[in-house]
Amino acid sequence: MGQEPAGAGPDGHAARGVGGKGRVAIGDRVLNAGTPDRFRGLWGREIGVLPQEPWLSLDPLMRAETQIAEAHRLVRGLLPRVARARAASDLSELGLAEAGSRFPHQLSGGMAQRVAIAAARAGGARIVIADEPTKGLDAARRDEVADLLLSEMGQAGGLLIITHDLSLARRIGGRLIVLRAGQVVESGTTRDIFAAPGQAYTRELFAADPESWSPRPSAAHPGPAVVSAEDLALVRGQRTLFQGVSLKIAAGQVFGVTGPSGCGKSSLGDAILGLIPPAHGRIRRQGGAHPFAFQKLYQDPVAAFPRKRRIGEALADVVTMAGCAAREVDVLMESLGLDPKLLERRPGAVSGGELQRLSLLRVLLRKPAFIFADEPTSRLDPITQASVIRLVTGAADTDGIAVMIVSHDQALIRNTADSVLSLSEPGNEETALRHRHRASSLS
Repeated sequence: MGQEPAGAGPDGHAARGVGGKGRVAIGDRVLNAGTPDRFRGLWGREIGVLPQEPWLSLDPLMRAETQIAEAHRLVRGLLPRVARARAASDLSELGLAEAGSRFPHQLSGGMAQRVAIAAARAGGARIVIADEPTKGLDAARRDEVADLLLSEMGQAGGLLIITHDLSLARRIGGRLIVLRAGQVVESGTTRDIFAAPGQAYTRELFAADPESWSPRPSAAHPGPAVVSAEDLALVRGQRTLFQGVSLKIAAGQVFGVTGPSGCGKSSLGDAILGLIPPAHGRIRRQGGAHPFAFQKLYQDPVAAFPRKRRIGEALADVVTMAGCAAREVDVLMESLGLDPKLLERRPGAVSGGELQRLSLLRVLLRKPAFIFADEPTSRLDPITQASVIRLVTGAADTDGIAVMIVSHDQALIRNTADSVLSLSEPGNEETALRHRHRASSLS
């Protein structure tokens, strides 16, 4: 755990074209890290890999259950009928019993992550490498996935977790390595390091956990409503995600939305932006706003940037469209802690955390009146997460931007938002709106 090295790829590893060195021993095999093609025969059978981005590991043309059954059949060697039964069982264990017939684009980020986990472990590999396996999952699902990975490992297996999630690291236990800029800062048993971190960076990392944040002061005088919704209901397919939701987000206000994976948090933001129609209710947006006034900060920045264009070229297009000064890119790059050299790279040569900050930069260039931030820090280490959240909330405080933050991290929302909406599982009779207003927030 720790900060991602500069130049890492979307999965946090070295960018494409960077060679490795050293040796890797797996059982009685010793492999040269400089010739990664020699590892190919181990994939799925000896080593299972769960990438950070489920959208890059799932086939967009295959239904969820079919993808998992294929791994059971082709890698583990099960008969087709048995493979399908195992796939259905895997989905049920992960709380996705009704998702088997859906395509990846029909799943929420957290649901897609769980499908990717099921597919990665279907081959029966003894060693599992999981890169941010609980990104985008609520606390209950996070713990379920951690327990599932540990149980799948068995007595003779191994589990390597790459994560920024301190709670996940605690639950997994075992040994812990803290990295910074590609260098080992500290290593030892997880219990000992959490009890008494020996290095200043490790202590700074732990202190940046949202559980340790001081609550953000509420806006004393919020401005007029930028968006509002009355008696909103949303349906996806044949499933009602929520109903009876009413809200109002004022200029300068930070509005938080929490709830379990698949409850409709992201869909609520999309409906407010006009990207999907509500099944019932009314949405009002501030009149007279410029064309770029309502912006979305996507949960998966990999899917939001053109893959074949350099980052600088994509941002130059935004500068032209928004009519802002090119120097604003440099100012925001510095405030977000981004190396200017990243502008010369394509998205595939930039880490997930860096790409998420570049996504925020792109949104801020458009001088929005409203930002829907969908899990904006799920790819960031705690220190960078804290700085990005300060920048987002600072935009609300200083520029009067209305901000809606969706997050599974209840501590982050609790210590950041002026008002909070909690959504429940679809079909739950208690899916009614539950607001928490802080002392001086919008009434």
